[in-house]
Amino acid sequence: MLPAPPAGETWIGDDAAVVVPPVGGLLLTADLVVAGVHADLGLVDLADFGWKAVAVNVSDIAAMGGRPAYALVSVAGPVGVDLPRLYEGIGAASDEYGCPVVGGDLSSSDCLVVSVAIVGDTGDRPPVLRSGALPGDAVFTTGPLGGSAAGLRLLREGLGAQAPELVSAYARPRARVAEGRAARAAGATAMVDVSDGLSADIRHLAEASGVGIVLDQVPVAGRATVEEALGGGEDYELIFSATNPGHVAASFAEAGLRQPIAIGHCTSDSLERRLGDGDLPLAGWEHEWRV
Repeated sequence: MLPAPPAGETWIGDDAAVVVPPVGGLLLTADLVVAGVHADLGLVDLADFGWKAVAVNVSDIAAMGGRPAYALVSVAGPVGVDLPRLYEGIGAASDEYGCPVVGGDLSSSDCLVVSVAIVGDTGDRPPVLRSGALPGDAVFTTGPLGGSAAGLRLLREGLGAQAPELVSAYARPRARVAEGRAARAAGATAMVDVSDGLSADIRHLAEASGVGIVLDQVPVAGRATVEEALGGGEDYELIFSATNPGHVAASFAEAGLRQPIAIGHCTSDSLERRLGDGDLPLAGWEHEWRV
């Protein structure tokens, strides 16, 4: 089901893939999706699950201002799982983001797990880390938040047909690769993708950078709630800081992208976490670990 390699490269079918090295700094990321944890297979199908497995990894590359190059996909699942349907979604996301699947593994397990590792590159510019934000920087998000959580809620209520765009946000999230590159070109000082929720992920950026955060607004997707925008997670929009908002506007306009939304600014008080006149609520996804 997956495409053949170009001349000079070896993909699936050998002990290891052989590829042309990416240009610029090398980016490596890996993540996995687990049935029942990252997606409810009673509400979405296997093709959606395969798409999400690839897209969430591409989003990590996007959050560095990079571009994806190659993917390794390993699948472990129960006997009888519809692998062609799963790989239909994997292949669709691979095509969408120009990130061919060059290898991986298959095994059996009681629970369906898809593990993806992606190689990317930074091109001719350094990557954007979480740790570069400065006091006085403006903070942006590339789009409204809470859509994925709202889509899941509506699916569970049997109302998904009323808001297909929200269902799509949950079932097939979009990695913001072009937006990440536009933010980097505009001089973004720090960046992170919204996987755990705005409240949690903006804290990750602030803690890594040693700055405070004051949010003036929370952009909420239609039919979502503020609580879903703050803590629902899996939106995969980008949050980034930048010193010059004018450069940000120009860079996104030049790339033909919708303008990012200014949501606040960084401060010199590294402990400050504020939303409007109050504290920024603690919210967001966190795995339950048992030792």
